[in-house]
Amino acid sequence: MVTRSIVVIGMGYVGIPCAVLLADVPGHSVIGVQRRSERSGWKIDCLNSGRSPFEGDEPGLSELISKVVAQGTFRVTDDIAVCRNADTILIDVQTPTDDDHVPHYESLREVCVGAGRHLQPGTLVVVESTVAPGTTQNVVQPILEQESGLKAGRDFCLAFSYERVMPGKLIEYIVNFPRVVGGIDEESTRRAVTLYRTIVRGEITPTDILTAEMAKVVENAYRDVNIAFANEVALACEQMGVDVYKVRELINARPDRHMHLPGAGVGGHCLPKDSWLLKYGLETYGGGRERFALRMIPLAREINDGMPAHMVDLIEEGLQVKGAKPKLEGAKVAILGVSYLENTDDTRNTPAATLARLLLARNAQVMAHDPYVREPDWQRALGDGYDVPLTKVLDQALNGADCAVLMTRHQEYFALTPEHIRSAMRTPVVVDGRNVVTFMTGDIVVRTVGKGCFKK
Repeated sequence: MVTRSIVVIGMGYVGIPCAVLLADVPGHSVIGVQRRSERSGWKIDCLNSGRSPFEGDEPGLSELISKVVAQGTFRVTDDIAVCRNADTILIDVQTPTDDDHVPHYESLREVCVGAGRHLQPGTLVVVESTVAPGTTQNVVQPILEQESGLKAGRDFCLAFSYERVMPGKLIEYIVNFPRVVGGIDEESTRRAVTLYRTIVRGEITPTDILTAEMAKVVENAYRDVNIAFANEVALACEQMGVDVYKVRELINARPDRHMHLPGAGVGGHCLPKDSWLLKYGLETYGGGRERFALRMIPLAREINDGMPAHMVDLIEEGLQVKGAKPKLEGAKVAILGVSYLENTDDTRNTPAATLARLLLARNAQVMAHDPYVREPDWQRALGDGYDVPLTKVLDQALNGADCAVLMTRHQEYFALTPEHIRSAMRTPVVVDGRNVVTFMTGDIVVRTVGKGCFKK
């Protein structure tokens, strides 16, 4: 039996499921490292008690956390010095981009400094965080070498292996999806492949480190562009008085076609930023804009980022159709769903926050509802200077509202009925950004993204 001492730095949507899967392998001992801060330090106590910190439907995760904590193969600490006893270190910290689309590598650099100071000869370091192509060798490797006095490829191994997780399917995607592993040399790649074979049932493809980094950002840019296409078609269908979902159904009847779903906006940790990481990598490590500049991919970002503003237009149009208020000023708007993905608590880059800020700028009264999201996570998503109350009681948000805006496809919202809308709301106007509402009645205005007519 191979005995491994593994440290996973970053207890988030990637680090936690990966850590506990590894901890369930015979012979593995796994320590998670999480900064103890006001924002996220509570995760340490939560995980060490054998509980999942995530709300929503996450099949198998809670049970696995409880199991590996009980058997003593997984624990969490805020002390990065545990890296001194590790033969494998996985880095799973967030790498957001700023308003200028430049990656913020503060957390990445910080953990590389900490891990580097305790790095021992023979250790395998794997970056799982999504980074701009070229980052592992140009940012991570120099820090690890400087802090440790060791040389990558000679004294320790270094690889990049990107995650393909999605909230709601964290365990399933790590275990069953194909895995791409790229090392700085053959030994680094071989060791990383061997590690992942203990938890991954899907095919594991070895490659070089830069190709692996490139594949990650291109994979998400591909999806982002396809969603942008669907959103642009939805806007065209609205203008022509056509149902985009019927058009999509007809197109996708061909087995070699797959038009994506349109909607109220794109969120999550990856899609809103990975296109910009690709751009940054090209400009920083690939010779700059004078050699080649992206055109279509940034335009797709612009289209997807513009969907919350389109939701504002639909809200105002809906109010005008109903004759309630000529403008948004003073109207009460209930945002239903503030996580970016249905039946999860993930608010990273949620388009609901963009919508809320736009409505506040128009002097609307805004209240939000979500059955899974915690108040601090919602306020953090909104940003400093914005205050939109969040409730887990649906009627509290709907009571006296002039418009209900469906931003997330939570299962709870499929139970909404005309009777519920009439009894709770002041003005029965519904704007649906996720194609949830199926009822059409004479006294309720329903406006759905991609459907080109009002129903009065």
